[in-house]
Amino acid sequence: MLSLLSLFVLFIISSYVVFHEKKINKIQYFLKKIGNILSYKTKKVPLSVNFHFTRKCNYECGFCFHTAKTSYLAPIEDSKYALKKLADAGMKKINFAGGEPFLYPKYLEELMRYCKLVLKVESVSIVSNGSKIKYDFLKRNKDYLDILAISCDSFDESVNKKIGRGTGKHVEKLSDISHWCREFGIKFKLNTVVNAYNKSEDMNENISKIAPFRWKCFQVLILENENGGGEGALRDAREFIVTDQEFEEFIQRHSEQKCIVPEPNNLMKNSYLILDEYLRFLNCTNNDKTPSESLLDVPVEKALMQAGWDQEAFIGRSGIYDWSKQPSNTCGNNQAKELEW
Repeated sequence: MLSLLSLFVLFIISSYVVFHEKKINKIQYFLKKIGNILSYKTKKVPLSVNFHFTRKCNYECGFCFHTAKTSYLAPIEDSKYALKKLADAGMKKINFAGGEPFLYPKYLEELMRYCKLVLKVESVSIVSNGSKIKYDFLKRNKDYLDILAISCDSFDESVNKKIGRGTGKHVEKLSDISHWCREFGIKFKLNTVVNAYNKSEDMNENISKIAPFRWKCFQVLILENENGGGEGALRDAREFIVTDQEFEEFIQRHSEQKCIVPEPNNLMKNSYLILDEYLRFLNCTNNDKTPSESLLDVPVEKALMQAGWDQEAFIGRSGIYDWSKQPSNTCGNNQAKELEW
């Protein structure tokens, strides 16, 4: 027979299970994430892919490092084929980017739905400048979009104009989109490039008001064949460069924002798995973008070997986080930040 002490212990455990089921689920979630990370460190898995399916953009940001060198847009079935291969190889998150992805809303919408409904991808996200986003698009696709990230480098429109981001209504549209995201349960994210024109700005008040669940702050990055000003480059971003110290001062000025995720150049350059418009990974290890063979022609594993992707750096910069939809979108109640690795 069980002793009184054993019965007491069983009672305590059963009570904990009944009344703290959510906590147990959270522990199981953590254990699963730890197991995933251990496996990712021993084998390259395209867990999170950034698909820049177009290079075309309606903005002229002076520091852009993925410039409009071509106007090519892959046939939709080719893109689906590549995404299927990636999902079969372990992709859990797809991020659609550009250029400006909302220049092709029907194309974007079809890929979003394909990833969610057919491939069962955990997370679908989009990075946009926001100018072409419409309320009806978000309403129609709210079930197929987990995260919408808007690029905003200043809350002073005169600075945005100097950078080349819009014509004076960028912040107003940003506010509208943040409200739409909350209405439809889409996680709202903000991306900021820290550069020579905004390095001294204090954004704390505006960030607190707009309350993104995640605020990525990038140090402006130079890639020779994109924005380095040399032969073949479409941009010369050298006037936008900030020192490591200037970048750190910007981060410290906003350290009270719990949603802030800093990304200096040393973390950013090789930690993103970028798929271009020709369905090739882009290798940035030599300060340019050297394409791999296309996923239309080779297995994912072979293309990954040519990608120059630093998987440990991806994990180290909190590339794995709670990227599926959650009820809260606010910076002050930032669930995603708790789950970063």
